[in-house]
Amino acid sequence: MTHTEYTEENIRSLDWKEHIRLRPGMYIGKLGDGSAPDDGIYVLIKEIIDNCIDEHVMGFGRTIDIRIKDKQVTVRDYGRGIPLGKIYDCVARINTGGKYDSKAFKKSVGLNGVGTKAVNALSSYFRVQSVRDGKTKILEFKRGELEKESKMQKSSDRNGTGVTFIPDEEIFRSYHFIPEYIETQLWNYAYLNAGLTINFNGKKFYSKNGLLDLLARKADPESMRYPIIHLKGEDIEIALTHGNQYGEEYYSFVNGQHTTQGGTHLAAFREAVVKTVRDFFKKEFDAADVRASIIGAISVRVQEPVFESQTKTKLGSQNMAPDGPAVRTFINDFVRKSLDDYLHKHPETADAMLKRILQSEKERKEMAGIRKLANQRAKKANLHNKKLRDCRVHYTDEKNPKHLASTLFITEGDSASGSLTKARDVETQAVFSLRGKPLNTFGLTKKIVYENEEFNLLQHALNIEDGIENLRYNQVVIATDADVDGMHIRLLLLTFFLQFFPDLVRNGHLYILETPLFRVRNKKETIYCYNEEEKQAAMEKLGKNCEITRFKGLGEISPGEFGRFISEDIRLEPVILEEGTSIKKILTYYMGKNTPSRQQFIIENLRFEKDMLENGVAAAG
Repeated sequence: MTHTEYTEENIRSLDWKEHIRLRPGMYIGKLGDGSAPDDGIYVLIKEIIDNCIDEHVMGFGRTIDIRIKDKQVTVRDYGRGIPLGKIYDCVARINTGGKYDSKAFKKSVGLNGVGTKAVNALSSYFRVQSVRDGKTKILEFKRGELEKESKMQKSSDRNGTGVTFIPDEEIFRSYHFIPEYIETQLWNYAYLNAGLTINFNGKKFYSKNGLLDLLARKADPESMRYPIIHLKGEDIEIALTHGNQYGEEYYSFVNGQHTTQGGTHLAAFREAVVKTVRDFFKKEFDAADVRASIIGAISVRVQEPVFESQTKTKLGSQNMAPDGPAVRTFINDFVRKSLDDYLHKHPETADAMLKRILQSEKERKEMAGIRKLANQRAKKANLHNKKLRDCRVHYTDEKNPKHLASTLFITEGDSASGSLTKARDVETQAVFSLRGKPLNTFGLTKKIVYENEEFNLLQHALNIEDGIENLRYNQVVIATDADVDGMHIRLLLLTFFLQFFPDLVRNGHLYILETPLFRVRNKKETIYCYNEEEKQAAMEKLGKNCEITRFKGLGEISPGEFGRFISEDIRLEPVILEEGTSIKKILTYYMGKNTPSRQQFIIENLRFEKDMLENGVAAAG
């Protein structure tokens, strides 16, 4: 038995920046390379903007300027400016800040005095400047260490705080910013702070009507069953409508923070809508029928909110304030009164809502028998042995920290699935093997998901039959060959997910795996190339006698080589559904009647990032 020494020398104290850099996940969640919306580089931006938003909420500053260029982020607000004698403390001394004084920041986003310090510690360069009452001061840091401190000087600039930082590539390997993720974040800030103007790289983000504007951009106007219901009260704002899409779609916020994982406020909102609708129509509808195809948003302001993680994605607070009403009671009382009043005053909306609920009830009852038979077939098919090579750790495991990504690769053919299976990390990577090209589901109902064995098994593997709340993998990756057939399979799978499980796309879980097209090597070096330009550059570097291999399919890449392309060198292109995009229009173009123009488009655009950019779905990379 090996004995480990345990002496005074084993006891070590870390200063604040060392601890943040050693355990960044504790402060900003998962690191990532920028391909996912919750990757750390976006959390860094959010932490700085949150401070600007808090100033705006307190009544100071109506404009925020943001610029990102060459991985350098600059954020400037026009609030009061950090007190000049306390700039160092606010950005480099843990558990220090104005937000501990609840009088100054009563319903602030950040309360722990950590956010800006984490940005400082995790940046290779960090600069902060405060302008306050005709004076200014600048401090510059490198990985949390003070490098330069200017003397206090006179300034004619407007009051406010400016921060510039570059995320450290020692922490964030090969990262890149995806503008669509940042813009979604900025729109949310604008919706939640009516009257605030945010300027980002030449674009303006402004909202006059809050959550009404949010839903107007998020919902497909062609599918809305009635005009958006928009209700506001003290410390609460809600908006909702019903559409024709599958599933439920919600956007929830606390103190301006987008709680992507919901929490007590969202649970209360969903319950309150069901209860109010039942009472109004005097009928005990099934909750699933009331909420089917709903799209809603809720924003609340809570004193001293308790979140379940430092990244504040899920509210855990039970009360609106330490001595205030329960969150559930507060939201239920508001919805019960306000929504009931609205439905009484707008009978045409109430009638449209009732028709949508009755339609959902009819569809659910028709599907019950089909689901039962399909589930029996799935059980007989022995899912985990026949189609799925599962991993050991899942997204929904209680012991799995959310920053530990689990991935399901969806591929076609024995050779491709064989290479993936042999090369994968069995802890966190699973492989689902399709048998031939999947069915084109465009225009079909969800009944087909249960009747088609491939799709039924796939939804069971993902555990999304009743929504994505219990999704077993936080990354669902389409892995197909880079040829015409591979492109077609991608489009068929995208049609399936967009039509029946759009939340999977909206919540940033769907990706395309990019693998090399060429291998260029000589006796000393091997270079993998993802396009023709990279191949030409590699040939010039390695000389005339180099060997060039064209990978026609995933199965041609050996498991030994494949390992690096799904681990340290993985390239994932997120599938992004842009705001205001009509899913029906996208699918009609790509998967509707077989037109010559669509066929030619697919052939000419074998790289996914080109083929949907102009039509609402972007694979950014």
